[in-house]
Amino acid sequence: MRTIPRLPPGLAGALRPELPGLASEILDAIRQEVPEYDRPFQGEFGRGIRLGVEEALDRFLVAIEDPEDAEPPGVYRALGRGELRQGRSLDALQAAYRVGARVAWRRLSVTAEEAGFAVADQHLLAEAIFAYIDELASESVEGYAQAQAATAGERDRRREALVALLLSGEQADTPTLRRTALEAGWPLPRTLAVIVCGTTSPARVARQLDPDALHGTARDTGCVVVPNPPGGDVAIPRTLRARLGVGPAVPIEQATRSFDLARRALALPGTGNEPVVATEHLVEIVIHGLPEVTEALRDELLAPLADETPASRARLLETLSAWLRHQGRRAAIAEELHVHPQTVRYRVARLRELLGDALDDADSRFALELALRAG
Repeated sequence: MRTIPRLPPGLAGALRPELPGLASEILDAIRQEVPEYDRPFQGEFGRGIRLGVEEALDRFLVAIEDPEDAEPPGVYRALGRGELRQGRSLDALQAAYRVGARVAWRRLSVTAEEAGFAVADQHLLAEAIFAYIDELASESVEGYAQAQAATAGERDRRREALVALLLSGEQADTPTLRRTALEAGWPLPRTLAVIVCGTTSPARVARQLDPDALHGTARDTGCVVVPNPPGGDVAIPRTLRARLGVGPAVPIEQATRSFDLARRALALPGTGNEPVVATEHLVEIVIHGLPEVTEALRDELLAPLADETPASRARLLETLSAWLRHQGRRAAIAEELHVHPQTVRYRVARLRELLGDALDDADSRFALELALRAG
């Protein structure tokens, strides 16, 4: 402990007989002056406070005898950790330190004077007492901070476990879900929405969406769970420009449905580096949900165009898509494709040659549109 000033030899020995009575006097003063400690010092809490006072006094005398060999023991960090466990700030403990320093100075200064030590030495003694208390208070602050970090880390682990349970694909029984949520400090919502994060940090997404959002990993996928989203879908802020799959709001027992839709939305091709809201792409999700089936459908229905040149095939597919979209209205097709209506007529005639009666049958037209969207 480097901050204790050097005091004359013999002072520690003169003060040592005062320690037992001084410890009791300090404890009584703390109980009287610090409301949080206005009860008998019993149990683990009482033993910690009493041990802290006794250790402080004993180590203080060691410090004034040899300032190089007086590092505070771990009890003061433990006191800081204990305050966090009790749900208090450090204000009460810091107040107790100040009371202890004042009582110690009042009694020890009288003892030093009676032992014949000079006024200058008594001033140094006061400086030493308050410097020592500052050291102890710093130790408690460190212990409190360590406990806060450990508590936050444990809470994060429990919340990640809750995410995995909610989205595991297996319906957890209600007591297990409630117990896990209680341990995680997360009230179970009526509804929730799941966001799948791809390569974006789930923690970053959660911070920007909702202070109560959970983040974690489910089925090897980073995701965020947003409780009680208003309006059915999560509002993605403009500042969050990232490729995300956004599931719909669902009752909590259907959490995996929101998760699965979010994953399918994220997997859609051609949606850029923006959030993909599942409810806005349900048709595409259906089409791409069975890729082997849609691939077979595309190959079967569009096989008559296989012998066309690549350029011709591309023009015909573009025209077929516009023809289906505009229900055969030639002017609208020509305007969309920026070609003459006669060109549209020619292309549609060629499509009829290749596809036969498919353009005149409702079911065939629907199948063709699925095949084109799948492609």
